[in-house]
Amino acid sequence: MALKLFLFALLLCLPTSLSSTASKGKEKKSKFNPYRYTFIDKASTFSSSSSSSFSSNGQDSSYDYIVIGGGTAGCPLAATLSQNFSVLVLERGGVPFTNANVSFLRNFHIGLADTSASSASQAFVSTDGVYNARARVLGGGSCINAGFYSRADAAFVKRAGWDPKLVKESYPWVEREIVHQPKLTLWQKALRDSLLEVGVRPFNGFTYDHVSGTKIGGTIFDRFGRRHTAAELLAYANPQKLRVLIYATVQKIVFDTSGTRPRVTGVIFKDENGNQHQALLSNRKGSEVILSSGAIGSPQMLMLSGIGPKKELQRLKIPVVLENEHVGKGMADNPMNTILVPSKAPIEQSLIQTVGITKMGVYVEASTGFGQSPESIHTHYGIMSNKNELFSTIPEKQRRPEATQAYITRNKYQLHEAFNGSFILEKLAYPISRGHLSLVNTNVDDNPSVTFNYFKHPIDLQRCVEAIRLVSKVVTSKRFLNYTQCDKQNVHKMLSLSVKANINLRPKQLNDTKSMAQFCKDTVVTIWHYHGGCLVGKVVSPDRKVLGVDRLRVIDGSTFDESPGTNPQATMMMMGRYMGVKILRKRLGNKAGV
Repeated sequence: MALKLFLFALLLCLPTSLSSTASKGKEKKSKFNPYRYTFIDKASTFSSSSSSSFSSNGQDSSYDYIVIGGGTAGCPLAATLSQNFSVLVLERGGVPFTNANVSFLRNFHIGLADTSASSASQAFVSTDGVYNARARVLGGGSCINAGFYSRADAAFVKRAGWDPKLVKESYPWVEREIVHQPKLTLWQKALRDSLLEVGVRPFNGFTYDHVSGTKIGGTIFDRFGRRHTAAELLAYANPQKLRVLIYATVQKIVFDTSGTRPRVTGVIFKDENGNQHQALLSNRKGSEVILSSGAIGSPQMLMLSGIGPKKELQRLKIPVVLENEHVGKGMADNPMNTILVPSKAPIEQSLIQTVGITKMGVYVEASTGFGQSPESIHTHYGIMSNKNELFSTIPEKQRRPEATQAYITRNKYQLHEAFNGSFILEKLAYPISRGHLSLVNTNVDDNPSVTFNYFKHPIDLQRCVEAIRLVSKVVTSKRFLNYTQCDKQNVHKMLSLSVKANINLRPKQLNDTKSMAQFCKDTVVTIWHYHGGCLVGKVVSPDRKVLGVDRLRVIDGSTFDESPGTNPQATMMMMGRYMGVKILRKRLGNKAGV
């Protein structure tokens, strides 16, 4: 479990102090604004009178765009659209700016260990028995990941059908505001040198670009260890046309079904007090609701709103607006496996800085040094407790009472051991195995049931075996041993240590540590790069419009059939900017001004 939470923290990321460039004059009038921007407020402040000033015509409380989810793609998208139109963002979580667990690199693991309802991360367990998380905060996954920033490769951009010129303009728009060059730690230097020693060449230096070999990527942590998230991209917004409501949980999208095609008219959401509100979409041509709730939230919201597999909707008595068997299908998660590496050298905190991009379609990264006293890591319940929402999608028969109690007993101390460890990570770039998502109930606050089918396809398993062999060479290389100051160990002994760590709920074959294929199955974890559920050509068109209905788009990772680059957050933020510009240019032409 220790390793689980460390890895858990490993990909999502913690926020930082935002250097706002918008509305600075107004901000100075207030001694302290916990929301940082004047256009952010709690959902309970929503009313027709308070929202009329943001409306498209100044006479009603409608909006040109309603964005569901102020996450990694939603924030840059909303900031861009607000240059010309009124925009309402509905974010179910709070703000990252005053959350120390989000803002500081040193607290990276603690935010993910918090399973309370107010946490910036919402934990879940896939039916595969793998612990996972989804963001619940303004800024989305950029607030709980490991901060690594690296662009997608040119082939991905081509497959996506994107305009390369606009893509190249959109990445720097993000980077100018929140991305930094890391100061390499000794651990990351050791990984760099070891990758080159075992043949992951050439060395490409510091670059945002996705190129084969070994490189140093960007980070959203600055030199003081503070995180900068997608929420800071709201600094680009027009504050007169943007309104962001936090603790605003959308319950359903509202349709007018009286015509030949369902037409979106608005959304229903609840505020932090549980009161319901309806936000209306403007009647102006081009106005849209845009789902940006991530690969878990977007297919879930479509189904809760009546778009999805007919039998699934009827089972839960959800009125069918549009039957589409593909909603929630094609889910994938990039499987990750880790090797716990002993070290006699002083351990320093280090998140991902160095990456090896291999020609076999495997990425090698590393992290270390998140030691913490057991007493300082607090969760409301043991992460395997049946009181915890983590278990909401796991069949009762799979929750062994003796395993649960044993875990609760040693929970704190496992965390302490794992966070003091050092890890080499390998991730499969293009998994062939596919899964699905389905609703458990009609409560939007509850996680849906998710299956990723890790290593179901034999090619995925074979690639993992090759990756473990590569990582084994790295950790026993001369350069790496010089750093760890340890004797060259038997690889199977290190694999055995990793298998015995309580990192998932999958059954273990403790007597078969010499089988690398079994090691892959036993120790698989997530790096939170899951995607799919609203795929292009099946649920949405290439311009992300939902097929079969009017005035509804999905712009987030649920539309991807592969995860871009080594780590997707750079491309998610770029996509928010890119799609915003495309929408404005389509609607306004040269008058868009972007």
